[in-house]
Amino acid sequence: MNFKLSEEQELIRSNVREFALKHIEPVAAEIDANSRQPAEIFEKLAELGMMGISYPTEYGGGGTEFLTTMIVTEELARSCAATGFLHGYSFGLIGHPILAFGNEEQKKKWMPGLAAGKLVGSFTLTEPGAGTDVSAATTSAVKNDNEYVLNGTKTFITNAIIADVFVVFAYTDRSAGPKGMSCFLVPKGTPGLILGQHFEKMGIRGSQTSEVVFKDCVVTADCLVGKEGDGFKIAMSALDAGRIGMAAMSTGIAQACLDESVKYSKERVQFNKPIAKQQAIQWFIADMSTDIDAARYFYMNAAWVKDQGKSFSLAASKAKLFCSECAARHTTKAVQIQGGYGYIKGSKVERLYRDAKITEIGEGTSEAQRMIIAGAALR
Repeated sequence: MNFKLSEEQELIRSNVREFALKHIEPVAAEIDANSRQPAEIFEKLAELGMMGISYPTEYGGGGTEFLTTMIVTEELARSCAATGFLHGYSFGLIGHPILAFGNEEQKKKWMPGLAAGKLVGSFTLTEPGAGTDVSAATTSAVKNDNEYVLNGTKTFITNAIIADVFVVFAYTDRSAGPKGMSCFLVPKGTPGLILGQHFEKMGIRGSQTSEVVFKDCVVTADCLVGKEGDGFKIAMSALDAGRIGMAAMSTGIAQACLDESVKYSKERVQFNKPIAKQQAIQWFIADMSTDIDAARYFYMNAAWVKDQGKSFSLAASKAKLFCSECAARHTTKAVQIQGGYGYIKGSKVERLYRDAKITEIGEGTSEAQRMIIAGAALR
C-alpha cells in the first residue's frame, strides 16, 4: 500500500481541520459538560458533504473511498471525540450494513437521507445479557404472515433518542443459534418501539446512549435485511467497519493529546526552564509521536483493505486494538505532563482521558480483538 494520501484527501483533511478549529473546538467542552448532541455541527458537516462523503453517488454520496471518511473521523475526534465517534458510527454501523446487505429498495429509501445528514440511524444489537457474546441475545422476531413481531430489550444504544431508523438484530429461529439471527430496518415511530432508560456516560458525552425496548413491535417483511438467518453475519461485518471508525477516532484523541502536551510543555516553566527541556517530558512526547504514526498506519491500512473489497476483519481488529490502547496510554501521559492542571475538570486532557476509555470497550473490547487476532494467528 502507498500510504501517501492523494491531493484530494490532503485537501479534505486540511479543510476538516480548519472546520474543527472554527466550529468544534470552541464548543467541545460545553458539549461534554451538558451531554449535548451537537446537531448544528452535523448540519454544517452535511452542508460540506461530509456526512455522505464515501457513500455511492447514486444514493447522494460523494463516492470517495472509505479511507477518506476515516481521515475525516480522525480530524473531528481531534477536537471532539463524541463528534468523531458519531461520524464514524454513521458510516460503519449504519451505512455499511444497508449498502452491503440491503436490497435496492432499502438503499433508495434510507441512503440519500443518511448521506445528506437529514436522517440518523441507530445500531441496535447489544442487550443486558449479550455484549461481547452477541449470540446470547434474546430479542425475538416471530413471523406472522407478511409481518414480524419483535420483542426484547436492547441496551447501550447510540442515537436511539434521535434515530430515524433502527438497524435491529433479533432471532427468527433461536434453535439455529447464530444462524437463526436476522436483521431488520425499523423506522422510528413504529408502534411497540419504546425508548427506555437514558444513560449518562463518563466520556463521549455528546453522544446519546439509551435503552430500546420492543414490545409486540410489528414490522413488515420488507424491513428484513438480506435473508432470515443473515443477521449475525451482518452484525459482524458492521462491527468490523465500526472498528475502523473507532480506530480513527482513537488516533484523533491521541493526536489531540500530543498537540496539548507539546503546547503545555513549551509554556510551563519549572526550575527556571520550560518543562519541554526535561528529558522525562521529551520521552513522553517521543513515545506519543511514534505511537500515533503507527496508529494512523494501522487504521489507514484497515480502511484501504476494505476499499479493495477484501476481507478486512483481521485488519480492523488489529487497528482497533492498537489504536484504542494507544489513545488510553497517551491520555494518561498527557494528564501526567500537565499534573494538577490536567486533572482539573474542564481541561481538555481531562476530557480526552475520559473519552479514550470507551475506545477499549465499544465495537468489541480489546480482549475480544485479541481473541480474533490470536484465532487467526493460530489457525
